[in-house]
Amino acid sequence: MAERGISRRSFAKAAVAIGGASALVACLDRGESDPIPSGPADLSTLPSRQHAWNESLPTDEHGNVRTPYHHLLLYYDYDDGETTAGATTPTNGERETVEDALRSLERAYEHSSDGLLFTVGYSRRYFDRYDDSLPESVDLPRPEALAPFEDPERDEADAVVHLASDRPAVLLEAEEALRGNRETVNNREMRAVLDDVLTFRERRTGFNGDGLPAERDDVEGVPEDAVPEDAPLYMGFTSGFRGNQATEDRVTIQTGPFEGGTTQHVSKIRLHLEQWYEQDSRSQRVSKMFCPAHAEEDRVEGAGHNLGAASGANACPAHVKDARESGVVGHAQKNATAREKGAPIMLRRDFDSTDDDRAGLHFLALQREIGDFVKTREAMNGTDAAEASSAVGTRHNNGILQYMTVLRRGNYLLPPREKRALPRPS
Repeated sequence: MAERGISRRSFAKAAVAIGGASALVACLDRGESDPIPSGPADLSTLPSRQHAWNESLPTDEHGNVRTPYHHLLLYYDYDDGETTAGATTPTNGERETVEDALRSLERAYEHSSDGLLFTVGYSRRYFDRYDDSLPESVDLPRPEALAPFEDPERDEADAVVHLASDRPAVLLEAEEALRGNRETVNNREMRAVLDDVLTFRERRTGFNGDGLPAERDDVEGVPEDAVPEDAPLYMGFTSGFRGNQATEDRVTIQTGPFEGGTTQHVSKIRLHLEQWYEQDSRSQRVSKMFCPAHAEEDRVEGAGHNLGAASGANACPAHVKDARESGVVGHAQKNATAREKGAPIMLRRDFDSTDDDRAGLHFLALQREIGDFVKTREAMNGTDAAEASSAVGTRHNNGILQYMTVLRRGNYLLPPREKRALPRPS
């Protein structure tokens, strides 16, 4: 349904991207009449794992979990001017303030995509201010380049808050409240705000859902009218297949003081899709996203929803063999080699973006150890395929590597819910 020359969904994405009180007011003016469901009176009924979202998210007919449509990343520092061991560390009073702010959101909004889902993570830089070290059960290295052709900047803000909802007004209202610009959220009192303790640094926004990218193709990096109408992401294919996602149990830390937590990697990626849509054929796009056999046998219809609960990468030939015989290797085909006993080790919750007026992707992944992400990224590099075939280069014909540039990388620890407010390392 169009309103004032712009569709409601397009306006929603624009409002989230712009942010601020004026965007919230405009969004509320155009908002739905259905009330936003409130959170529980007893917050102990919420999951102890911050990342336990799947039970609260809708699924399709194949059991694939649908991520919320709208996303917001808020970056903060605990700004004492130092990050080395022995520097000033958070007080118990500051921890109570942060926890009160987060609990205010939980009371205001249902733990669902119709309400609000969120996590709070902390970087290695945050923990370096303590004399104690992180326990051995936590693998949290500083971010670094993960391919020879990468030169990303390090994201090392002390904390990142990931907010997600199907309702853009919820994200904007929650952000304004956390930053001290609103006293209420969903008609509930905000008992504290993050900005009383933390220094706000940056916001990043995005979306994921069938048809959403096609409505935002008026940015640099993606040709106009090129993205299929049924695609949830700019590259034109669906993702997040149940069979290609690690379970929440698999990505959960099993021992130590952060048992029940997980690690999170976030990459800021710029997309270059002019060749993808204007020069590559449909067959080439399917070959590079999945594998050559998918293209040859016409396995992928439209955005790939027909594939059901898995991408079908297990049915693809060995990627090095395909590199030699077909001169191309698929993205899913390579990533299928980074598994443990045949099961995925990483849980993706990534989303597209128009930040900076460019087509982009915020690749957000959860894993028990950052090493699991590194292993998967090394598989994506396809170095063995490039060595096996002159037709496959470091990036050319090597999955989807040539269509993206990694601008920033960040690693974070998501503690269990009871330790999420400015945690100590042990």
